[in-house]
Amino acid sequence: MSVTRFLPRTAVAGLAAAVLLGTAACGSGFDDDKSDTGQESGPASLQILIGSSGAAETKAVQDAAAKWASSSGNQATVTPAQDLTQQLGQSLAGGTPPDVFYLDAARFADYASVGALEPYGDKVSNPDDFYESLRQAFTYEGKLYCAPKDFSTLALQINTDLWQKAGLTDADIPTNWETLTAAAQKLKAKGITPLALGDTRDRVGAFMVQAGGWLISEDGKQATADSPENLQALQYVKSLLTSGLAQYPKQLDAGWPGEAFGKGSTAMVIEGNWIKGALQTDFPNVKYTVHPLPAGPKGEGTLSFTQCWGIAAKSKHKDQAIKFVEAMTAGDQQMEFAKAFGVMPSRQSVRDQYSQAFPADKPFLDGADYAQGPVNAPKMDSVLSDFDTGITGLPSGDPKDLLARMQKNMEAALKG
Repeated sequence: MSVTRFLPRTAVAGLAAAVLLGTAACGSGFDDDKSDTGQESGPASLQILIGSSGAAETKAVQDAAAKWASSSGNQATVTPAQDLTQQLGQSLAGGTPPDVFYLDAARFADYASVGALEPYGDKVSNPDDFYESLRQAFTYEGKLYCAPKDFSTLALQINTDLWQKAGLTDADIPTNWETLTAAAQKLKAKGITPLALGDTRDRVGAFMVQAGGWLISEDGKQATADSPENLQALQYVKSLLTSGLAQYPKQLDAGWPGEAFGKGSTAMVIEGNWIKGALQTDFPNVKYTVHPLPAGPKGEGTLSFTQCWGIAAKSKHKDQAIKFVEAMTAGDQQMEFAKAFGVMPSRQSVRDQYSQAFPADKPFLDGADYAQGPVNAPKMDSVLSDFDTGITGLPSGDPKDLLARMQKNMEAALKG
């Protein structure tokens, strides 16, 4: 799985969304014609756009598509995007979208809200087999729009050499905030940076979930940022940062926490299962173990990152596109993808099979049961970017002011 897929989002993402939403607002919207009169019968030539993590993923998807095409009598062309968000936004806005495409949960509501997507989710076999948190990530106005293709969660990675160097044992592995603080203090006392923490909501947000909070209501209609639970979480994270028990990557001369971890600059890091491939490639000699994130005052909590197989509302081959997605999300095919490029299957029915094949990933997989997905409301890109800026300045900032600003901005965005 791509590391960059889950790193902080760039300005071009916001630009692409603006192009998409602006075009819809100007009257060339995607849902002007609700009928299927544009559907073509007979064999289809599907265009599939993916955001690939590399050669292994591209080959795996192309091979799977070729297999489906051969057995179904259709054609399927898989194209890896140079910049998926930009290319997808422009093609949807321009009225010439691919039939099927990867769609990130963080962008999903923007597209669903303007009618760009075909809401086919319930037409795929056994949609209840997808993890509930993943179904929720792709549900808008009560409809499951698209089938989750795979997912990742956050867990705690520990450098075993640094752990032992500080005199720590398995008994010191943190299971809650109290023991996280205790272990971090012991590491700091030995001159070891305890924890590298990403400076965005995509990492700090896990502490909010552990405190019983989150930024938005489950239905995506109410802002819930300015809550006692979120305040408690940010105050705790700030205490870690100001006491030197945690540091942001830039303080460790690293582009992301995994790099700091690979260089041996920190004993602990909070990252997703994509870190496995990154370490194998760039830091193959690092020895580490993976554990569930420490629980907070309200229990276990982590964040999930997922994409779905989107189908364009303007596709002329919707029936064939749905059949293609059906094949791509079958349990056996998802296991093939897992073996090829390290993703976790979105279907619960292959959970045991995945655990047996990849026992070290159990903490990531178990996180599916209590994971929180991204903010599921449209027009939130600038609001969330502003919040990330506030998190970057959290060591010297006021958590209460940050949450109050987020609440105000979210409420304004939700009102449209």
